[in-house]
Amino acid sequence: MKAMILAAGKGTRMRPLSHALPKPMIPLLGKPVMEYLVEQLAAHGFNRIMVNVSYLPQIIERYFGDGRRWGVEIGYSFEGVIGNGEVVSEPVGSAGGLKKVHDHSGFFDDTFLVVCGDTMLEGLDLTAAVRKHWQSGCIASLAVCEVPRERVSDYGVVVCGGDGRVSSFQEKPAAGEARSNLANTGVYIFEPQVLDLIPPAEFFDIGTDLFPLILQKNLPLNAIRMPFTWMDIGHLQDYWATSQKLMRGGAMPGVETYPKVWTGLNVAVDWRSANITGPVYIGAGARVEADCTITGPAWIGHGCHLQSGAKLHRCILLEYTRIKSGVSLRDAVVFQKNCVDKNGEPLSAAAARGIADAREAAD
Repeated sequence: MKAMILAAGKGTRMRPLSHALPKPMIPLLGKPVMEYLVEQLAAHGFNRIMVNVSYLPQIIERYFGDGRRWGVEIGYSFEGVIGNGEVVSEPVGSAGGLKKVHDHSGFFDDTFLVVCGDTMLEGLDLTAAVRKHWQSGCIASLAVCEVPRERVSDYGVVVCGGDGRVSSFQEKPAAGEARSNLANTGVYIFEPQVLDLIPPAEFFDIGTDLFPLILQKNLPLNAIRMPFTWMDIGHLQDYWATSQKLMRGGAMPGVETYPKVWTGLNVAVDWRSANITGPVYIGAGARVEADCTITGPAWIGHGCHLQSGAKLHRCILLEYTRIKSGVSLRDAVVFQKNCVDKNGEPLSAAAARGIADAREAAD
């Protein structure tokens, strides 16, 4: 079966991580978010996958290649132009991306699945979802998930009847104005005739343009409600919370060197004086000097260096980050010289001065 992963966005709400990485490549437990999706698609028989790329496309394409490592075929649709040796990103919207792929070769010739490249869909049975779509007789379906009322303003809200037929949408309504707490999860199942509704060579979005057009034309649109855990990585605070949840789940890579403390290859830790409370992962080639304190859930990426007396509490350190002696960080996400709190706000200037690229010479 065929699927498409939407991966063309710039991920501005994920800065500073997205300065150097497209959002689908931001790591969760050391693995790009999009890789979890590719594995899930492969497990449910979606073995021909198109990916639309625009922002930093080479990073995605070099990592996933033709997909053979996951037992699937992966192709790419670039949205932009190359001029004077520079890649200029020009995304055409989520629906526009589908149209661009299809107009090139007629790729979507049967029922197909679309997923956003920045989500985790834990426990979602994609095979059962497609079956529910077929049973509905609709030309399009979307998976929905209940969210707390206080969070509805962060999402596109779906209004539907007891039979699952969608009647309207609300885009990020205030909590008091929301007519539903069912959020659009960015998981879509389409019949090919939907593509006839999308104008060519025009920016067109699935949620804000295509679905309202489907309803305007009185075509059947179905909401699928199934038990699964939806983790949206659209904001940095969501990324931090999802990482914390996954680490608490204990699915860490490496070897469990001490209870709830996992390590990669060739780590150097002063185990005699370091105070480490799991769950904690310390990546390959990392170094933790004397008298350091690490309180989990915490992720220390490969090549990181914690100098003597450094203190980390529920932090995420991506690869090759150095924390200088005596620096204390709490609920932070650190990417080399970039450091923000769990809400994406920059930390103090003093904290920032305590962070460096581990590949640079130590002060």
